[in-house]
Amino acid sequence: MNERTIHHTTPEHFPHEVPVIYHDDYLVALDKPSGLLSVKGIGPNKIDCLAVRVASAIECARIVHRLDMDTSGVILMARDADTHRELSRQFQDREVAKTYIAVVGGIVQEDAGLIDIPIRKDFDNPPRQCVDFEQGKSSQTHWKVLDRGHDRTRLELKPITGRSHQLRIHLREIGHPILGDDLYAPQELQDMAPRLLLHALDITVTHPAMGVPMQFDVQCPF
Repeated sequence: MNERTIHHTTPEHFPHEVPVIYHDDYLVALDKPSGLLSVKGIGPNKIDCLAVRVASAIECARIVHRLDMDTSGVILMARDADTHRELSRQFQDREVAKTYIAVVGGIVQEDAGLIDIPIRKDFDNPPRQCVDFEQGKSSQTHWKVLDRGHDRTRLELKPITGRSHQLRIHLREIGHPILGDDLYAPQELQDMAPRLLLHALDITVTHPAMGVPMQFDVQCPF
């Protein structure tokens, strides 16, 4: 593996408006826009996605993890099977550090905390998740307040686990849904933003070839 190139590249734009913030012969870090699927969904109208767009521009690129369609921010792809396997292991073993920014409805009174609420698929209302203290999977999120407005609060989120919709449902459960969330927020909070105000700010992994921590970040657009 060490015969291949490891280099940092200046930001550039791939076709179809997918900004690349870093790439080498092992992995690619991208800035996924809100409104773009990470992987293909079911049906002809859900074929377009980040995985397809990037694979057409970077040979052998493949998804390691996902962001919700309406979540923006940094996402990683592997360029070979060994890298994909190692990065997937890091995610599974919770060795990956991630930071998100969210703007939620209402004023969060405490300055920081930990949300520890088990969730699972809501089989009666897909694609929603639901809280289930008996059969749900353990999920935890650290949070802290960055700023308070008159009707909203900006939060920094550091998830420990990576369950589907974890941040969205966790924040709803503490009484502060994310603005623009069409799955978990009431209509009045959905209408307070033109998109889901959730952004993957940074991610830190151990480079599979170099064995050193690498952090990739994307400035929050809201």
